[in-house]
Amino acid sequence: MTAEHRTVCVIGAGPRGLCVLERLAANARSAPPDSTVHVHVVDPYPPGPGRVWRTDQSPHLLMNTVAGQISVFTDASVDLRGPLEPGPSLHEWAVALTENTTGDGHPAHVLQEARALGPDTYPTRAFYGHYLRWAYRRIVDGAPAGLSVTAHRCRAVALDDVPGGPHQRVTLADGTLLEDLDAVILCQGHLPARPDTAEQELLSQVRRQGLRHIPPANPADVDLDVLAPGTKVLLRGLGLNFFDYLAQLTVGRGGSFTQVGGRLTYHASGQEPLIHAGSRRGIPYQARGENEKGPHGRHEPLLLTVERITRLRRTHAGSGADFKADLWPLISREVEAVYYATLLRSRGDTSHAQRFQADYLGAGWGQRHTDAVLDAYGIGDKDRWDWELLAKPYRNREFTGPRDFTGWLLDYLRQDAAEAKSGNVSGPRKAALDVLRDLRNEIRLAVDHGGLHGDSYRTDLDGWYTPLNAHLSIGPPARRIEEMAALIEADTLRIVGPDIQVSVDRTGYTASSPLVPRSAVHVDALVEARLPVITLNRTDDTLLRHLLATGQCTAYRIRTRTGDPYRTEGMAVTERPFRLIDAAGRAHPRRFAFGVPTESVHWVTAAGIRPGVNSVTLTDADAIARAALGRDGAHGQDAPAGQGLAHAQ
Repeated sequence: MTAEHRTVCVIGAGPRGLCVLERLAANARSAPPDSTVHVHVVDPYPPGPGRVWRTDQSPHLLMNTVAGQISVFTDASVDLRGPLEPGPSLHEWAVALTENTTGDGHPAHVLQEARALGPDTYPTRAFYGHYLRWAYRRIVDGAPAGLSVTAHRCRAVALDDVPGGPHQRVTLADGTLLEDLDAVILCQGHLPARPDTAEQELLSQVRRQGLRHIPPANPADVDLDVLAPGTKVLLRGLGLNFFDYLAQLTVGRGGSFTQVGGRLTYHASGQEPLIHAGSRRGIPYQARGENEKGPHGRHEPLLLTVERITRLRRTHAGSGADFKADLWPLISREVEAVYYATLLRSRGDTSHAQRFQADYLGAGWGQRHTDAVLDAYGIGDKDRWDWELLAKPYRNREFTGPRDFTGWLLDYLRQDAAEAKSGNVSGPRKAALDVLRDLRNEIRLAVDHGGLHGDSYRTDLDGWYTPLNAHLSIGPPARRIEEMAALIEADTLRIVGPDIQVSVDRTGYTASSPLVPRSAVHVDALVEARLPVITLNRTDDTLLRHLLATGQCTAYRIRTRTGDPYRTEGMAVTERPFRLIDAAGRAHPRRFAFGVPTESVHWVTAAGIRPGVNSVTLTDADAIARAALGRDGAHGQDAPAGQGLAHAQ
């Protein structure tokens, strides 16, 4: 066998880049004798944690996944062409830390968190960063003799083919040139974005008036000292970023919570701003149900199976499926079946629960058929599942004013926290909503790479289901909801109401809700409590702007049934192993893109890696690594973007 010599560049050294590096090392073990692989890892932040999970961030920022369900390593469940090289989950690593078996020294506060961490505990983001840093060292130190790694703490600003040959060149911000690259793998995460027209208009007003405004960003990156104690501030958004800002502006400033009689009370430090908040929904993401599934448990699909998805994609191969017509009936029926079966079990009616589930799943399409099943099992109107009520729990209620809305909201928050504590197996509502999380891989199989026609992707998936799914299934721990209620009761936090409207004048901002009379409030500062949108067309990342301007990448387009294709904000790539497509529609044979910038080609790309469930992120990373190394039989055959059947994982 002839020795091989390859040079690979991985741009982005967070969890996805780390997975690709691990897969490069694992697959390099089978190279012919005397072969070499040199890997350049490019990221201005430490390799492993990257920017988002860096170890010096506030200890008040939590992950929203429990420690036992977090990993970066392959395991026996993962269907790979490359070798399995298992490693510890985050919780297993924490246990090893306390037993001093990892061979790595850590600060006292890290060991303290490791000792307190259970498999169903939500770790701090910084602790996860320590795990990722350790994993990087383990991968590099354990790499085969022929593989070497050079980390560049710098930003990549350009990527080009070398004229007249097969190699590529990466330019770094400090002028360094990484040349003679056989393959380049883009593993970037959330990137900065330039404002759209509406955002630019707001920014112009803000600058003219000299107002305080914090644009969309990772809360860990924001200097909150500009929000002095007592400042009236509006957090626009009630998703996960809202809870991060809330923690930093309260307990992060010396406040504390105590629990008396099963209810939290907040004790202010006097250093907090007066926080107002609101969003279109007017309520926060629902709390996650406490985990009862262990590290690897998941709901196994009953209707939205791989076989059904395969048939669906073949049926609609020429035009793309319709989410509302073809997928939503399956998703909603499956969620509802789990809810009702769990409800019956919670009443002690275990024998009927299994039979009910079969009857409900097998009922004809249409509400009259499912209503007949519910009637037969004695499930009354007050216990029936209502998607509209979940999305908009105040429904058509007419609030009399802020006090009335706040009272309703506190009751809603307490009920949500209580339901979360009932668990994601035992609690009917949270067991059902956790199905949405467990079905993500199946939904990806159905919608990725043009599985839907463009109009349905834009309106039904992007515009409706994705935000609904986020609201219902990726929320914070129950503790965060309880803290929010305590902050409202302490008058440190005031929620304006739904459909929030914000106006600007020379003295500040005015926020109000049309559904809550007399809700208008004037504030001194506005914080956009969300991440920047994923957008190739308005990206503010220098490297992607260079690729776009030089025609080396292009936005992904999804065919529609009505005319022109839907031009998404994601970066176009082939099917696995995700070769980058240029403006002329050509796939680059040695250039790959993986993760967040490919959103729209792939769905919910920011989801993490979970052990024991055949993580698609790990199988994708293996396929990319094998293709970059030129391995025969790399996972998947390339297909034109938006064509063909997604690979079942």
